Amino acid sequence: MASTTSKAAQGFLDFVNASPTPFHAVANAAKRLEDVGFTKISESDSWGPLLQVGKGYYFTRNQSALCAFVLPKGFKSGDGIGLVGTHVDSCCLKVRPVSKKIKGDFLQTYGGGIWRTWFDRDLSLAGRVIVQTSPDKFVSKLIKIDRPLLRIPSLAIHLDPARESFTFNKETHLYPVLGLVSAQLNAPSPASDAEGEIKKGGSAVGKPEMAPKHHAGMMDLLASELGVDVEDIYDFELSLYDVQPAVVGGLNNELLFAPRMDNLMSSYAAVEALAQSYTSLSDTQTTASAILLFDHEEVGSVSHHGAESSMFPHLVQRLTSAGIALSATETKERSLEVALAKSFLISADMGHGVHPNYTEKHHELLAPTLGEGVVLKTNAGQKYTSNAPTTFLIRRVAKLAGVPLQEFEVRNDSACGSTIGPHLSVNVRTVDVGLAQLSMHSIRETAGVKDVPYYVSFMQTFFEQYGTLDQELTVD
Repeated sequence: MASTTSKAAQGFLDFVNASPTPFHAVANAAKRLEDVGFTKISESDSWGPLLQVGKGYYFTRNQSALCAFVLPKGFKSGDGIGLVGTHVDSCCLKVRPVSKKIKGDFLQTYGGGIWRTWFDRDLSLAGRVIVQTSPDKFVSKLIKIDRPLLRIPSLAIHLDPARESFTFNKETHLYPVLGLVSAQLNAPSPASDAEGEIKKGGSAVGKPEMAPKHHAGMMDLLASELGVDVEDIYDFELSLYDVQPAVVGGLNNELLFAPRMDNLMSSYAAVEALAQSYTSLSDTQTTASAILLFDHEEVGSVSHHGAESSMFPHLVQRLTSAGIALSATETKERSLEVALAKSFLISADMGHGVHPNYTEKHHELLAPTLGEGVVLKTNAGQKYTSNAPTTFLIRRVAKLAGVPLQEFEVRNDSACGSTIGPHLSVNVRTVDVGLAQLSMHSIRETAGVKDVPYYVSFMQTFFEQYGTLDQELTVD
């Protein structure tokens, strides 16, 4: 078990260290799938001529959301799908569309982060940049600057009248230090004249869209990292991230210390489970398997690439249509509605482990512990979607996988977070699960090493056994 645990934990560490933004997470997930034989397709193509049974496929949307699926050899129109849904976005600080500081901040907060944890950390920039490569061609390039660039210094306790309460203004006190002399940050680039006209080869080529809006030094850095000229940069989405790598820690190497566990841990496990189940795809598997990695869960899931988008219903609809061409035995009764009725979604998102210093925040019987297995999440107000029939199936999956289960429900006197589950459960049976972690939404979070292989094994067993297990209980 030790070698399996080490391999699984290291796989997650490699994934999270390489994925400071949703764009990087999706790119790394796609590479893992391609390495085991998945084929990339496009939502703008007709899938009928492309799909084959016994094969795996994936597509991406906006570079920040991904869907992958495997069609078993017996797949027919109207057959159900075993799905795992996660999200790849995390709470972070983002660079504003206009960041050249005169008054106010140049950062915007994304999601409900614990922003005090971003002070006094070694920070850098990552994201995507729209670059012109020819007069009529533009590409979106990923960028990850692997060295400390920024730091948000806290105020010395001697100068803070609030002392230990640590109060700050998110608009004015989250301004990072980029260099020693702030005036230099707003100075024109050496390649620019006093009016901001960018020079190239000694002649003006006009004002680019971006250079007047941002610090010249930052624009020069982006251009240098990408190997392009400043005037070739037309837009970008950049986030700050902590350059300290995720690591294994604890007295007996039983803990993981990492950023973005919520929810890259679930996303990693989903990708890994689908990849492993694909490499051992059985001829007896009766249902398709799929993962949906959404963006924007931390801000409500309402976007073209969030859980409220068309990605899920369109996936089921297109696979149902493709099944007609793939099977010679389909019947008129098989339809999208039948496929949805036969499908099942695991909404996988991290959960709150019991905090040793705040045990009163958990119900004594519903206090999951780090390293003790997958967490079943329930909520009477349907912030989580689990109910008796859906948790019954999950208990069967866990038993077959040999994975321990824990229970979590928030106390009546505490607020409950939410997941992608409620957004999707109007169309499909859904259950909410996760892993126990500490410091959710901090720049640095904590989880248990043993839980990584538990999570992967649990999801892999679900993909491989869902079709059989779904026959054991019918509740209409």
